[in-house]
Amino acid sequence: MHRLRVRFKRGQEVKFISHLDLMRLWQRALHRAGIPLAYSEGFSPHPRISLAAPLPIGVTSEAELMDLYTTQWVSPHFFTAAVSQQLPPGIEILQVYPIALTLPSLQSLVRYAEYKVEVETEKEPKEIETALTSLLSAKHLPWQHQRDTGIRNYDLRALIDDLWLIDWRRPYCNIGMRLRCDSSGSGRPEQVITALGFTNHPQLIHRTKLILRAK
Repeated sequence: MHRLRVRFKRGQEVKFISHLDLMRLWQRALHRAGIPLAYSEGFSPHPRISLAAPLPIGVTSEAELMDLYTTQWVSPHFFTAAVSQQLPPGIEILQVYPIALTLPSLQSLVRYAEYKVEVETEKEPKEIETALTSLLSAKHLPWQHQRDTGIRNYDLRALIDDLWLIDWRRPYCNIGMRLRCDSSGSGRPEQVITALGFTNHPQLIHRTKLILRAK
């Protein structure tokens, strides 16, 4: 058995498909490309494919990571060439490389996700910088999030590692964010934008990096 790690881009064309539909999309593409996927054991076998951190609907990315297992050796070059022909517009393979079978699961390795968030605002750069500094200097930020199962109360500040102003061009600015993304919780860029005092919903949320812990 062999294990490949794939980094891929998810563009505007597919930002509204669900995680389940994305997994089905990959399974179809891999099957049509003739990739010899390994399957799980048990009553209902399924392809051994996993994503690092499922992307919320409406968010684009240049940093998605996926691990898959094959029953035979597949070269990264062949994989990229064969599978790319089967992918729809908006999904682009950026990198493929083999990794050891003994490494922990991909999802267990993720620690942070970085984002570029575009938001419309009348704020000047100095005002934005002040808001960023103020939020980062706070020790706690009590927050509520409505879920299907009810209201969840938590500390939003604990999910924020860093914030910075990327650029500003009236009437838009781009905020960089490094947010926690692990089993203890995941920061949501749109909530951070609200906490910073912006009144408009982000025009664009784009994931630029997934940061894994040391093996």
